Amino acid sequence: MLEREFWTVDDVAAKGGFFGNKTVDRGLPISFYRAEHVMKQSRSDTRSGLKDKKVLIVGLARTGLAAGRFLVNRGARVTAADLMTKEQLGVQAEEAAALGIALHLGPHDLEVFLSQDLIVVSPGVPETIAPLQAAKRNGIPVVGELELAAGFIAEPIVAVTGTNGKTTTTHLIGEMFKASEHKVFVGGNIGNPLIEYLDRAAPADVVVAEVSSFQLDTMVSFRPKVGVLLNISEDHLDRYKNFQGYIHSKARLFENQEKSDFAVLNAGDPGIQGVISCIRSQRLYFNGDSGKDMGSELRNGMMICRLPGTLPYEFDLSGFQLRGKHNLENACAASLAALAGGVSAEAVQKVLKTFEGLHHRIEHVRTLHGVHYYNDSKGTNVAAVVRALESFDVPVILIMGGRDKGGDYTVLRDPLKKRVKKLIVTGEAKEKILAVLGKTTISREAADLHEAVVSAHQAADPGDVVLLSPGCSSFDMFANYVERGEAFCRAVHSLENDV
Repeated sequence: MLEREFWTVDDVAAKGGFFGNKTVDRGLPISFYRAEHVMKQSRSDTRSGLKDKKVLIVGLARTGLAAGRFLVNRGARVTAADLMTKEQLGVQAEEAAALGIALHLGPHDLEVFLSQDLIVVSPGVPETIAPLQAAKRNGIPVVGELELAAGFIAEPIVAVTGTNGKTTTTHLIGEMFKASEHKVFVGGNIGNPLIEYLDRAAPADVVVAEVSSFQLDTMVSFRPKVGVLLNISEDHLDRYKNFQGYIHSKARLFENQEKSDFAVLNAGDPGIQGVISCIRSQRLYFNGDSGKDMGSELRNGMMICRLPGTLPYEFDLSGFQLRGKHNLENACAASLAALAGGVSAEAVQKVLKTFEGLHHRIEHVRTLHGVHYYNDSKGTNVAAVVRALESFDVPVILIMGGRDKGGDYTVLRDPLKKRVKKLIVTGEAKEKILAVLGKTTISREAADLHEAVVSAHQAADPGDVVLLSPGCSSFDMFANYVERGEAFCRAVHSLENDV
């Protein structure tokens, strides 16, 4: 089996690579050209340049553990640092130790950071923490798992980012490639770290990755063949100094693209408008003026897509199953990205008719006594709540709350007045939410999610919708939004026993 990091420029060219006329030494692995400054690649080294290098993983969640496994398998001397204790990390600490990774748990030791050749940061760790800043000042490369993985991936990458809709759009694109009989790896910020692709038994034709702003913060040379920016609204302001910092992070997706690459952009998003002029790649717009630019438009139940050098493609949306205008935008973005990546029009149309959506994204849970229950646990910011509410034209009992992320809840006042008959809040942010929205509609607190569901059921009439769309992260009560969504579903299915 040919390992991915051994591929040369000849291998990439044979697969239709996108390095143009760049002068290359054909004896070097592709990683030299993608991450020379990070990996310190030696021209006499036929491996990846990682053998015997001292590498520190900061943050030992799933991504950090996957990066550690990859590095150990390439001969690196790996250490992991995490603020949690061994007991708190549980099986992750055990797996890391079994791999031979040295563990430094609890408060960070500056000397550990300063004694490395390379530091790989997990997405949940801010790059602004003092030990990382000190390492940078000492000339130690600090990158994320995204940058580490991309340096070894020869296949074209389709990368999707945005405040909302990333996961749905990423899966749509992946399904379109599959329907067009391409071998595809779908991963990134949606559960399968990108680094895990490199140890697959068989390579794919294309890699489709969801990418977060945190991952983009630590990129250096990452260059997607197709980059998709869905939208930008206030989010993660508990991590960024201001909204402009967050916008800048998202825009980095296009930083290394060239004219032969593609940027798929939301023409109707004010935050994106401010970064368009800096993009060098070919721009494909959705959600803009009809027929004005290359891209897509919606017309009489049809989607028309225009790409350079082709006749317009027309797609029937009558069978599209996802709720809300925002999902039509996601479909437009996914179709443009897939077509730009070589997917057939027939495959795009097939997926637009058959895709049923994902768990925890305005997911119908059940209908009980005429009341419809929807799980939108993935709605972790204010803009996501607005989009979810816009998907319904019947009265809504809205369940919100969790850990506050610094969003502006005032933008929810009008949507609540129009659609929400009762607001139920829970979690750490409940007092802040009530202070802003409590007088907008009938409101009350709940001790936990189960109590919130029971209260919502008691307030609902036949034809109403009970919607969990938290507008907050899940980390006050749950490990992640999936665990929160599953708890909501259990509470909904237990209602007949509780009321």
